[in-house]
Amino acid sequence: MKKWQGASAICINKFGELLMVLQGKPEEEKLWASPSGGKELGETFEECCIREVFEETGYIVEIVEKLQVKQNDFVEVHYFLVEIIGGELKIQDPDQLIYDISWKSVDEIKTLPLSFPEDRYYLMECMVNYENLTRG
Repeated sequence: MKKWQGASAICINKFGELLMVLQGKPEEEKLWASPSGGKELGETFEECCIREVFEETGYIVEIVEKLQVKQNDFVEVHYFLVEIIGGELKIQDPDQLIYDISWKSVDEIKTLPLSFPEDRYYLMECMVNYENLTRG
C-alpha cells in the first residue's frame, strides 16, 4: 500500500488566531482542519502547501518555515508555518469539500470538532508559541 503524502498550513493572524477550514464529503459530518491536502505528482511539499491554501481559502501564502512531519505507516504530512501575501478570502476548492473558512482562537480550538483531533494540542502549541516561531 502506498503512503499518502501531503502538507498542512499553519497560518496565524496578528490576533493570534489560526486559519481553519470546515471540510468533509457531502455525506460526512463537517469537521475543522488547517488548510491541507495531498501532494500531486512532481510537486514539492512546499508547493503542495501553497496550492492547498489557495484552493481552500483564496489566500496566496509563502512558507515561513517547516515545522514538523507527522508520519506513520500510511500517512506523511509536512506542516509549514505560512504567511498571507495576497489573495482574498473565498472558497474555491476544486474538490468541493470546503464549507466554511474562519479564524479560530486558542479557546475555540480547545473544543472545535477537528478532522484530525490528534493535532489539537500541536495547533494550540503553535498558536501560543507563534511569536517564538517567527523570531526563530
